[in-house]
Amino acid sequence: MNGESAHKKGETSGWKKAAKQLLKSVVLAGYRMMAAVLPVRSNVIVIESNLGRNAVGNPRYIYEEMVRRGLDKKYRIYYILNRPESVRLPGQAVRVKNFRLRFYYVMAVAGIWISDTRFPNYIRKRKKMVYIQTWHGTPLKKLALDMEEIHMENEDSLEAYKESFRRNAATWDYLIAQSEFAAKIFRQAFAFKGTMLLCGYPRNDRLFAWNHPADIARLKEKYGIPGNKRVMLYAPTWRDDDFYGNGRYRFATDMDFGAMKEAFEKEWVLLVKYHYLVEGPGDFGQWEGFVRRFEGDCDITELYLTADILITDYSSVMFDYSLLKRPMFFYAYDLEYYRDTLRGFYFNFEKEAPGPISQSTPELIRQIREYRPEEYRERAEAFGKRYHSAENGTASEKLVDLIERCCEGRGPDGRAYDGRRGGQGGPK
Repeated sequence: MNGESAHKKGETSGWKKAAKQLLKSVVLAGYRMMAAVLPVRSNVIVIESNLGRNAVGNPRYIYEEMVRRGLDKKYRIYYILNRPESVRLPGQAVRVKNFRLRFYYVMAVAGIWISDTRFPNYIRKRKKMVYIQTWHGTPLKKLALDMEEIHMENEDSLEAYKESFRRNAATWDYLIAQSEFAAKIFRQAFAFKGTMLLCGYPRNDRLFAWNHPADIARLKEKYGIPGNKRVMLYAPTWRDDDFYGNGRYRFATDMDFGAMKEAFEKEWVLLVKYHYLVEGPGDFGQWEGFVRRFEGDCDITELYLTADILITDYSSVMFDYSLLKRPMFFYAYDLEYYRDTLRGFYFNFEKEAPGPISQSTPELIRQIREYRPEEYRERAEAFGKRYHSAENGTASEKLVDLIERCCEGRGPDGRAYDGRRGGQGGPK
């Protein structure tokens, strides 16, 4: 490219960037006007999962309970999605594309917001709105205001990140937790002053209802898993400092999939489940027939049910999967770095993990082959009592009861409610 062509390309790029910024300013001005003059509609509900990247997790299971009760016909429900055309939903929810005009309209007028992550801070929470924050896991790794270092993309400083999080959490009216442990951590890590709901996670209700051989066989058929094969599920978390850009994180592991295949392919298949923030590459073609890859938009709850064992690292999947009382293995190849530098932990992971910890593939293979459940039974029971004590398979029902009361202008205790935060309480 000659100098003149490069100059013209730069001018075009600059013009497009300026036009995009101008359009964004106009749209946000329109949003602020709508939020200032349009009435809040108590029968309008907005739902978002995983920053709009999919329709799974706690919000999805709350929505499905609403559909089961026929409330999708009674209320106007909008599901926010980055790619609405790629997502199927039961019921009558309207799929809305993220950050388009309709998105801003429904955010301006909805009486109830439901999310498991965070809406942008420029989205205004109005007085008569109710925001139910479901979050997405009990923490092992330090969160938000408790973090001592920041390694994430697009974060200028730890102080700015914390202030942004503090402002966002101040808009949450309700926050759900799996245990007293999680509730205490959330209070301090988010500076949360609203109503904490110790009701368990809606996404885990199915672990109580579907844990039957016929259900598992049906799920294996759904995902094309041979019925004669046992299932390993590998579901690691993301790494804050390993990303492509634009909120897209790499799949980080040093697992030797060739060695795993050689050791286990006769009896097992290995399902690899990406965290919702993670994108490929992940070409497992050379291990075809043994390794199956699942993206972040796959419902991990169903994969839990198919899996005879779980392999993870520091992910909150450990707390959910432990409800099934099946073996767990912790492949923590970067344990010291993750614990001491990248994130830090809320409890002694090495002491409390309800299964063996490995830092190399040969060690992991040996642990799976030599696993004896009785050696971890006492630790697994203590783990369950501490980290998912509120789980009993009824979270979706309790939260939809709350939503109905809020739509009728009442809080969790049945009294009149105007959208201002309460204290400790809510459904048990």
